[in-house]
Amino acid sequence: MENLDERERIGKRIAELRRQKGLSQVKLAELAGIDPGHIARIELGRYSTGIDILAKIGHALGCRVDFIEDK
Repeated sequence: MENLDERERIGKRIAELRRQKGLSQVKLAELAGIDPGHIARIELGRYSTGIDILAKIGHALGCRVDFIEDK
């Protein structure tokens, strides 16, 4: 995988899942109950967000926040 920092990696993954679900950033923000601008900044890796916001985004995407082992 590309040499991304964690914020960028997570943001890229959120964007990928959002697109797979056919959601706009605005719709994801609405489902997660957060500001649409936050979604854009999170997806670009420009915003360091807490676990509560990540959990809301995950729930809106039908996912959960979890720790997995690196391969």
